[in-house]
Amino acid sequence: MRVHVVAVGRLRTGPERTLVEDYLARFGKTGRALGLGPAQVIEVDDRKGGGMAAEAAVLEKALPKGALVCVLDERGRTMASPDFAAQLGTWRDAGRGDVAFLIGGADGLDPALRARSDFALSFGQMVWPHMLVRVLLAEQLYRAASILAGSPYHRA
Repeated sequence: MRVHVVAVGRLRTGPERTLVEDYLARFGKTGRALGLGPAQVIEVDDRKGGGMAAEAAVLEKALPKGALVCVLDERGRTMASPDFAAQLGTWRDAGRGDVAFLIGGADGLDPALRARSDFALSFGQMVWPHMLVRVLLAEQLYRAASILAGSPYHRA
């Protein structure tokens, strides 16, 4: 199952980008044998400044056809890491070829896009900067693959 992180905005060179690249590379290595990955980041911009609705349009345009759509949103479902790993495994085992994790811009995701998604995931009730959400997601993808592989990375 291919994983796509579709996000509004460009991540500049710096510690956040380094972390995302590192965790997604680890995910690719660990997940390969499990039928997970590779993971890729797709960055989109709303160059006309049309707000959440315009961002939703460019996000949807970047989605792979037939992908399961999971939005990252504070109103979504909070999960323990083993539960997130199990969810990824369930999607993979159901034959999903692609899963796309959508990360909105500074104002969040358009409500209509959230309503059309297949799943909403939250990293807690706090609001996180959208650039840090990429890091959190990348680490959790690697952790999920590690859990499914039975590696000692996750110590619960």
